[in-house]
Amino acid sequence: MMLRFRNALERYDVLFVIYTSTAAFMAYLCAYAFRKPFTAGSYENIVGWDYDIDFKVALVIAQVFGYMLSKFIGIKVVSEMTKSRRAITIFLLLMVAELTLIAFPLVPAPYNIALLFINGLPLGMIWGLVFGFVEGRRTTEILGACLGVTFIVASGWVRSIGKWLIVDIGIPDIWMPAVAGALFTPLLILSVIGLANIPPPSALDIAERQKREPMNKAARKQFFMKFAPGIILLVLAFMFLTGMRDFRDNFESELWHALGYGDESGIFAYIGIRVAFFVLFGLAVMVVIKNNTKAFFANHIVILMGVTVVGGSTLLFELAMIEAKTWMVALGAGLYTAYIPFNCFMFDRMIASLQVAANAGFIMYLADSAGYLGSVSIMLYRAFGQADLSWLDFFINTSYFVSLITGSLIIASWIYFSHILSDQPADISVMAEPTLVRV
Repeated sequence: MMLRFRNALERYDVLFVIYTSTAAFMAYLCAYAFRKPFTAGSYENIVGWDYDIDFKVALVIAQVFGYMLSKFIGIKVVSEMTKSRRAITIFLLLMVAELTLIAFPLVPAPYNIALLFINGLPLGMIWGLVFGFVEGRRTTEILGACLGVTFIVASGWVRSIGKWLIVDIGIPDIWMPAVAGALFTPLLILSVIGLANIPPPSALDIAERQKREPMNKAARKQFFMKFAPGIILLVLAFMFLTGMRDFRDNFESELWHALGYGDESGIFAYIGIRVAFFVLFGLAVMVVIKNNTKAFFANHIVILMGVTVVGGSTLLFELAMIEAKTWMVALGAGLYTAYIPFNCFMFDRMIASLQVAANAGFIMYLADSAGYLGSVSIMLYRAFGQADLSWLDFFINTSYFVSLITGSLIIASWIYFSHILSDQPADISVMAEPTLVRV
């Protein structure tokens, strides 16, 4: 029965897209359930915590440090991972994360801070392992867009569940993260089984998008050195976007309190759904561009548009031309419009355009490791360098800075890769057979 179903997935593109996007989306949604619900708690009057820094801020910093270290580890682990080991590795890593959440309320403060650091270590590798199932295919843009929606809606959903567990069910803040993770474990098991049964890329996929191979240390070094200037520009741009996105994600509750909406438990999902709608609409054009080189540069345009919206909407909010909810929707849409291409489209198309045997996991985790270094830097600067500045004022200043710097880096990347690709042979994607959707 399963063999017959796998054969159907290989024959019918529409069925393949629906099945693969659902399995990938649900798997990464579950990953968020082991990572983000704790940020919905307030953690006031924690026994044993007598430090100047807020307990929740310390938890966030500890987890992000672990997550950042995981990204550096992932440069090797994810890029070398074979398909046969991906699914079981995802499950085992997330179970380690759940064990840390169970231990968190059992260990007294301040020692339980270390458990959030350990929690971040397995979680940082999940995205690359899940994306490994969808990269290098003719339908990667569609699959990537569906998977990218998790960045926007999953965090709000799981935090709303966390808030519900605290407010409506009466679960203590300290136990809520473990309970939230347990609720998602059955769905995680189904999702991992689904991922394990995704067929490998077809001959047509390989013809259009290059074969994706595990990369050892020598291959990673050769690839990086050959395209170092462009890679560095893109990594720096992603670093600033990740820092801002992660700060917004972790401290959105504080921002809403500052804006006067702190008591609305559904505000996270409210914003997430609207942001997802606008981002998917904006990224839809990426799906229809067949030529890899044109699509690669189209990613640059989309990112530039996104950071322009981030800075522009913030200016309009400060001038009182738009209200707070409109600003947060517009800023979120702009931020994720710029952020998602790096995770789903940019590096996949870059490899196909450069016509090299590689995988997106390596370059993605190189960028991610720098990105979360930026995230940690922003949080430490806010906690110790700008402690007197309100959450809202700090976020506004960050919006302007990230918009300007990221836009400049993306323009520089465009110039560099325009020169590099002008010396490349014709794009392999235009020489392959036309993509037919079989139904």
